[in-house]
Amino acid sequence: MKQKTAIVTGSSSGFGLLCVIELARNGFHVIATMRDCNKAASLLSIAKEQNLTENIQIESLDVTSADSIAQFERFLSQLEYVDVLVNNAGLAVGGFCEELSVDDYRLQFETNFFGVIAVTKAVLPFMRARGQGRIINISSISGRIGFPGLSPYTASKHALEGFSESLRLELKPFGIDVVLVEPGSYKTNIWTSMDGVKVREESAYHSYMLALKNEIESGKEDHGQPEDVARLVAQVASQTPSPDLRYPIGKGVKTNLFLKMLFPWKTFESAILKRLK
Repeated sequence: MKQKTAIVTGSSSGFGLLCVIELARNGFHVIATMRDCNKAASLLSIAKEQNLTENIQIESLDVTSADSIAQFERFLSQLEYVDVLVNNAGLAVGGFCEELSVDDYRLQFETNFFGVIAVTKAVLPFMRARGQGRIINISSISGRIGFPGLSPYTASKHALEGFSESLRLELKPFGIDVVLVEPGSYKTNIWTSMDGVKVREESAYHSYMLALKNEIESGKEDHGQPEDVARLVAQVASQTPSPDLRYPIGKGVKTNLFLKMLFPWKTFESAILKRLK
């Protein structure tokens, strides 16, 4: 039996790095892509410690660059097949809409949304030709529930959710599964981007941002271990014969999704705003 091949984007740190390790541990040949291959040291060090080096291949890929995507497509043409694609590369732009530029939103979408589309389109012909494959898009609880101060990130993840729903329906007849993994707050999570958001003291949003940061800070002790997300990704990639569309994961995530569905929006928003007073 031939060794299965998986591609993971954004592999230099966080969920991406851990997904590479977990997939390699599950027997995949993993093509770990990252914008700057000089940042592969941590990944390679962990792989060496766990005797996984032979299962991991580092490749350059900037999901926002047309030239990089084209170069990656040339690399793909050398492969016999691609079994799994994990679209993980992402960033988070924090701040309030009035004080952000439209370019801030464009930057967010270039990586979190258009980058996913570009890489997916590059890989799809290989999967469709074989009549099988699995695309795992790393979304977020923010793809299902809005949160103040993160509208660029939240919007990009909502877009990813809609894209993934449609793509799943398009590809199911070809034997290709599309899956969304929706983490809540984790210790390497994108929520930490809020730590770097600066709001001027004279800003109308200054006290609001302080309340947001206090709320996020107070919840950090409850953040989950990111290895749990990587294990879920590996399980969906290799052990689940007919995967669901969505896999929410993290403390309180399923409860919050249920409450949003159960209660009218006004009740739900009142609860959020009350916590941020």
